[in-house]
Amino acid sequence: MAKNNPPGATPEFDLVIKNVRVVRPHGNVVHEADIAIAGEKIALVAPGIDVARAKAAYEGRGQLAFPGVVDAHMHAGIYNPLAEDAVTESRAAAMGGVTSSLNYFRTGQYYLNKGGPYRSFFPEVLALAKGRFHVDYGFHLAPMDRTHIDELPMLIRKHGVASFKIFMFYGSHGLHGASNAQRSFLMIGDDERYDVAHFEFIMRGLQAAREALPAATARQVSLSLHCETAEIMTAYTRLVENDKSRGAPKGLAAYHASRPPHSEGLAVFTAAYLANETALPNINLLHLSSRKAVQAAMTMSKVFPHIDFKREVTIGHLMLDIHSPAAELAKVNPPIRPREDVEFLWGALLAGELDWVVSDHACCRHEMKVPEPAKRYFGRQIWLAKSGFGGTEYLLPALVSEGTRRGMGYNHMARVTSWNPAQRYGLNAKGDIAPGFDADIALVNPAHTWTIRAAESPSTQGYTPFEGLELSARVQSTFLRGHKIFEGGRVLGKPTGRYLHRPTA
Repeated sequence: MAKNNPPGATPEFDLVIKNVRVVRPHGNVVHEADIAIAGEKIALVAPGIDVARAKAAYEGRGQLAFPGVVDAHMHAGIYNPLAEDAVTESRAAAMGGVTSSLNYFRTGQYYLNKGGPYRSFFPEVLALAKGRFHVDYGFHLAPMDRTHIDELPMLIRKHGVASFKIFMFYGSHGLHGASNAQRSFLMIGDDERYDVAHFEFIMRGLQAAREALPAATARQVSLSLHCETAEIMTAYTRLVENDKSRGAPKGLAAYHASRPPHSEGLAVFTAAYLANETALPNINLLHLSSRKAVQAAMTMSKVFPHIDFKREVTIGHLMLDIHSPAAELAKVNPPIRPREDVEFLWGALLAGELDWVVSDHACCRHEMKVPEPAKRYFGRQIWLAKSGFGGTEYLLPALVSEGTRRGMGYNHMARVTSWNPAQRYGLNAKGDIAPGFDADIALVNPAHTWTIRAAESPSTQGYTPFEGLELSARVQSTFLRGHKIFEGGRVLGKPTGRYLHRPTA
């Protein structure tokens, strides 16, 4: 970065990024231009901006300038202390061009390992996170008991939490694939039930909270659902785990069979019907992993056209299938699916039927992912391995690499990684490269072939299911509000991420 101030001049801009190809989320054209930044905002996008007008200049060398990625599905603090994950996993995010990290959080086992009201729980979360994220950050919260439903208006108005979550299978199925003591896992009272009725009351409570808000705010308050059906999964898990026949599925194939796609589809139907019943219009269907799930989601959009369904897919479900050599290291909920489901997801994404792509990043270190007893489980580690893995650092480069190969346009990529999630989740200053927006920018070299190696990631996970995949694009630099936080494989400086009180201005 070079200084370019003529003596006695007062620069208009803090920084000019020169000679980039600007990828906006609208249209179908990539423009050669410079980007001028002032006061952490984009001030001007135009060709030939004189570097003398800025305090500093950065040479973009013809790289693609994407809007900073909004990774709208992460899990900082699920398997490791939040104060640790906030630092290391946001470094991984910066490596992937992510500038906004939205993390699912809840009371109960994992996370802070405590129950109770959010009025005391969430301030502790905010205190642990403050000053530790290298990217801007926010939280989605899950109402686990009826007191949390009563707290929804407070969480929206006081803490700027504009999105909430239901885990549809938690009521009677374990997080990692077998039934367990749900009450101790959920940390709810003896008189509470985490079931379909509770889901209905969450929807009614959230809609009541929305109706009390100004229309502009209510428009960006939504409910997300992890759609799997507990009873089906419990029955199929028992069948698959006890199948000792010669042709019985193993590893990722077994886990896929134990949580079958029709479990997803049925849960989507239930969620959609409840949304209609409760008149809650903003519904996000998370990490759809199969043909049946996507088809169910599209069907419900036709049945209930007044409900604004958004449909999410993860980069893991787009890049991996049940034959992945990562085996149990790729265990996640919903499961990694067969190749035919992966191909269907790509077709739906290219057709515009999926609204955003996320990482579902959950750093699960090897000693946690496959504990020592599981290693001695005679080839059946899939049942004891923990669910979830990281991948935020590969979100944008993997999408650009594989998407380009499949004919996906850069503008479409910007929509599904930045603009769409920013608009849904109330990040009104994020998601585009245009005057007035935060100067969140990911510079991508679309012709840089490299091989994923976990050892090169700032994440503390220590492995990745993406290990060995060859990509054809790489994030070279990441700017957060105009400040360079990543370049050339290194995260720069101390954490400067800010809490995103949503909806933002």
